[in-house]
Amino acid sequence: MTDGNMNLRIALLQLLPERDTAANLAKGIAACRAAGEQGADIALFPEMWSSGYRIPEDSDELKALAVDGHGAFVQAFADLARELDMAIAITFLERRDPLPRNTVVLFDRHGSEALRYAKVHTCDFSDEIRLSLGDRFYVADLDTRLGTVRVGSMICFDREFPESARLLMLQGAEVILAPNACPMEINRLSCLRTRAYENMVAIATCNYPASHPDCNGHSTIFDGVAWLDEEPWSRDMCVLEAPEDEGIHIGSVDLAMLRAYRAHEVMGNAYRHPRCYGALMDTAVHSPFIRPDARR
Repeated sequence: MTDGNMNLRIALLQLLPERDTAANLAKGIAACRAAGEQGADIALFPEMWSSGYRIPEDSDELKALAVDGHGAFVQAFADLARELDMAIAITFLERRDPLPRNTVVLFDRHGSEALRYAKVHTCDFSDEIRLSLGDRFYVADLDTRLGTVRVGSMICFDREFPESARLLMLQGAEVILAPNACPMEINRLSCLRTRAYENMVAIATCNYPASHPDCNGHSTIFDGVAWLDEEPWSRDMCVLEAPEDEGIHIGSVDLAMLRAYRAHEVMGNAYRHPRCYGALMDTAVHSPFIRPDARR
């Protein structure tokens, strides 16, 4: 440990994408360097940074835009993480058969892959119907200057389903990294606050700035701690909310405070009754929720 505190510093790279993958690579590397100079422990990109969340209708163009999940674009951030001694969560349109997928890879500060997650809840009512689905949620032990931190990920629309963060919590997640590409208005921000509250986890979300189509910045960090014994009432778990403009925004999660809170508070897994939740596993969809484009 390099200092006496337990503040995990997360850089939200709220960036406007460039014209192509090569330019996004260069801009992403520069942003990570800037975050490293500001003392970040983790740098998080917005959703599908390699393409700027562009999903062409033409199948050939879509496949050409996708990058190898272990290729030069992704490996560049592994090398950079090692150089900067900083974890990097890089997002990209991953080449895949029969369709590409929406993926985030988290490299630890040694440049080793800690986590690879593909979006489970794709927006099948929109352009993501042209992407492959992810198949499960993962948690990994991330080595940081503060020691090991249990980290998971969910991507954008995953946030709308309580099962996403719940499954990560049940696997021990302390911090959830959430790349994003949509307008972060009061209801979506409330979703993130609720996911953090009900699971006692910190959630860091990185969005594109308002100058990107259908986005508006407002990247956030909710630290997951709703009450403190020494405070008379609830506290605001939002420790960072970025403005709409492009920028690198760094916020801290106090791991010591979060862990002490998780050790005695009532949310999370202590008082759940899974025996009563059998209907959650029912795959049938009934009116009024039937959608012909939904994949199961």
